Amino acid sequence: MNEKEMVVIENSDGSTMEVELVTYLISEDQMHTYLVYSKGEKSGALEDEVIYISKILKDGEILKLEEIVDENEWLAVQQLLKKIANG
Repeated sequence: MNEKEMVVIENSDGSTMEVELVTYLISEDQMHTYLVYSKGEKSGALEDEVIYISKILKDGEILKLEEIVDENEWLAVQQLLKKIANG
């Protein structure tokens, strides 16, 4: 069984949580990086694993996660995921 790679995320309130790193995505223009991660949650009748995707922003030496709110950016990220899923 593969060893899960865990990363610690600090929330805006200062609390932290450990999540499983699924993968990183890099935008077509190489301008943005995204973290794909899991909190170990299951959803639906098939118990599919819930994954989260956030944009990574660099603030000096600190990496921050930002929610993807732009619809065009979200569509581009979905295309990146499809490329990985389809090999």
